[in-house]
Amino acid sequence: MRSRILFGALLLAGLAPGSVAVIGGEAAIPTKWAAVILQEPTLIAGALASGPVVFEHDEARMARGEPCTVVYQFEPGKGRGEEIVSFHCAPRYGASGEVFQFMTWRNDRGLCVLKEYQFAGDAEAHGVPALGR
Repeated sequence: MRSRILFGALLLAGLAPGSVAVIGGEAAIPTKWAAVILQEPTLIAGALASGPVVFEHDEARMARGEPCTVVYQFEPGKGRGEEIVSFHCAPRYGASGEVFQFMTWRNDRGLCVLKEYQFAGDAEAHGVPALGR
């Protein structure tokens, strides 16, 4: 029963991504995040992740030339945990989706590899490199 409640809470968290304002310079630059559950081990920029994770994209870090995307473990009851990987995304604009979504493919070893992710309501998708920093 407890695992069902946890799964439901994580699923709702993944369906309701957040956005916070980071004050820097003259304007607030948003940091977007979403908590999701990776149903199978997934290679993200060279790092293997599975289970509950948080995707975070920071426009201010991107503007400074720093890795703009960080993926963290999500620890139930505690929130964001250890960093799994960080990387520079490759922005691509298109149609916005209603929920957080990601695109994967299978490599020649049969591993699920993250190719791109997109936050709910955002027309910008974020391409994922083969290796992070």
